Amino acid sequence: MKPSLPVLAACAALHILPAAATSYEFVPAPQTDLNRMYRVDTVTGEVTSCQYGLQESAGGIGQTVCFGAGEGAGPQTPSQYGLVASRHTREAGVFRVNYRTGEMSICFVLVKKEQVVCTQQGKPGAEGASDAPLTGPAPGRAGASATPAQGGRF
Repeated sequence: MKPSLPVLAACAALHILPAAATSYEFVPAPQTDLNRMYRVDTVTGEVTSCQYGLQESAGGIGQTVCFGAGEGAGPQTPSQYGLVASRHTREAGVFRVNYRTGEMSICFVLVKKEQVVCTQQGKPGAEGASDAPLTGPAPGRAGASATPAQGGRF
């Protein structure tokens, strides 16, 4: 018996579905006094974040406050992305890594804009990397933390 064209098309469509399904990776911010969680779409690299927020009314249990993708945090070229938190206990941001290309960017929440932003992707040895200005007490460092303070004052 010969398989019919519609049956073959259905089988092909079912085979493609898992590849099109979105999956996410979640990583907490390394800052020890901040209950913020970051999420990355492992295919598109889009980064968002949520955290616990106190509820103003008495007797409330609080609320989930989420931040959408802003500048640089939106969808990237499809690949295989993940999040890595540093071990710096005062750092509120995380690294978005591209496991296929080795590129990285730093993502953090701009509370006043209520969005997650990420730096441009780069990787060690990339062209133009040596052209970047070096500031701060150590080469390539802007100071104790390159991520802006997260207490709402910038």
